Amino acid sequence: MALGMLFFAAALTPTLVPRTDLTQGVLAGACFAIGYSLGVALRWLWKYLEIPELPPRPRLLSKAIILVPCLGLAVVALWRSGAWQNSIRAVMGMPAVDGAHPLNVCALAICTFIVVLALARLVAWLVRAIAGALRRYIPRRLANIAGAAVAVLLIWLLVSDVAIRAIFGALDSSFAKFDALMEPERQQPSEPSRTGSPASLVRWDELGRAGREFIADGPAAAEIGTFTGRPAQQPVRVYVGLGAADSAQARAKLALEELKRAGGFSKSTLVVITPTGTGWIDPASMDALEYLCRGDVASVAAQYSYLSSPLSLLAQPEYGAETARALFLEIYGYWTTLPKQWRPRLYLHGLSLGAMNSERSAGLFEIFGDPISGALWSGPPFESRIWRSVSDTRNNGSPQWLPIFRNSSLVRFMNQSGPAVAPDTPWGPLRIVYLQYASDPIVFFDYRDAYRQPDWMKAPRGPDVSPQLSWYPVVTMLQLGLDMAVATTTPIGYGHVYAPQDYVEAWSAVLGVKDWSRQDLAALKTHLASKVAAQADRGG
Repeated sequence: MALGMLFFAAALTPTLVPRTDLTQGVLAGACFAIGYSLGVALRWLWKYLEIPELPPRPRLLSKAIILVPCLGLAVVALWRSGAWQNSIRAVMGMPAVDGAHPLNVCALAICTFIVVLALARLVAWLVRAIAGALRRYIPRRLANIAGAAVAVLLIWLLVSDVAIRAIFGALDSSFAKFDALMEPERQQPSEPSRTGSPASLVRWDELGRAGREFIADGPAAAEIGTFTGRPAQQPVRVYVGLGAADSAQARAKLALEELKRAGGFSKSTLVVITPTGTGWIDPASMDALEYLCRGDVASVAAQYSYLSSPLSLLAQPEYGAETARALFLEIYGYWTTLPKQWRPRLYLHGLSLGAMNSERSAGLFEIFGDPISGALWSGPPFESRIWRSVSDTRNNGSPQWLPIFRNSSLVRFMNQSGPAVAPDTPWGPLRIVYLQYASDPIVFFDYRDAYRQPDWMKAPRGPDVSPQLSWYPVVTMLQLGLDMAVATTTPIGYGHVYAPQDYVEAWSAVLGVKDWSRQDLAALKTHLASKVAAQADRGG
């Protein structure tokens, strides 16, 4: 109980994303159950090793001495939890909450603890039952070990092959039906050059919900020209939905042919996008890109899943990388056949799971002889290999949340405050920018947080991280795991919700924009931010 209360109290402390009563109660209850289970395991080990115990009366006194302070700490943590949550909300510019609603949190925590405890005891009963049956044939202690192993194997097979497959099958079917819904506010384009038009190689209903949003909602040439006061072109957007072809290779070939048909290779800039799990492409990023290029840009993407990024990462981790690689190879293979003086500059882009899969799409030795121009990867998940390698080998003295890598000529990191180095720092021929917020748990979660404090918690901390955040063994990892699930509930510009003004700064660095003054860039940031705010007010 003492360990359970300590874990419970630690779970109420702040991490990266503000929590509701529901998420706070479930997290606190789960942490209480884990601490309780750890205490039970230690007590069993004590007895198994036959270490002497205190006599009954001193034992009772020692329990009181231990439990009372732990109970007091849990009560204090409940009382302080509201202020702790407000410390996160303050750095994100969110209004403060009036209180922590301790009764709601306690009730939810108790219910969660009961459920977890019941499941644990069910597993223990299964282990004892199997071990009891095996004791007829093998020694007792060997039967106990074999019983535990068989029980774990049975539960794993049941959960992975039956429950999880059924759950993900139902979710995939549900997301597929949602993806197929036709939105009345988005009409099929009539211009022959646009994907989904009657002249297109991809039917409008084959784009999927995210694809139709991507094609229909971009800025037109007239809108871009009106804002910039200079002539603008119509951007080319190509998208191939999951239902357009049966395989990743077929969808990639279709995307290439559609891009050629739409005139994408006649633009000066070409971007290969890897979408998120559902196929969604962040409009804030693409709008910023198309304004900066004054419409002289083409972008192409292919869908690989109906599930959201976390679910897709769990259920179909190989699909995204396979599709991203197939699309890149098709586009890059054709791009290399074009005369260098006439072909567009080629870039990669992805957000979240799209960033991780976009990293995997291009092999270093494949592009070494004829390199692309760069990449913008925003909110890369913690398992992104290139991001992890660069972050871990950053220059001494630079923080993990905004690293500096070598002389910054190849890779740079940016956040709400801009790049980690001066903007006039010389670039090399290839420009890679990572846009990441210090408050994004999808970027900074790590399984090793269970037993060691992460570097991003050390001073100096990111501007959007609570100064009251502390590290606790096991609990902090669970807190950040929950933060990942709610990372998109933050205001724009925090967590996993990337702001258009930051995309303007990031794309400017990647593209090497020179014909925009700082005043014009500031005006573009304001324009795109107001556009996103208006869409949010309309529920878009």
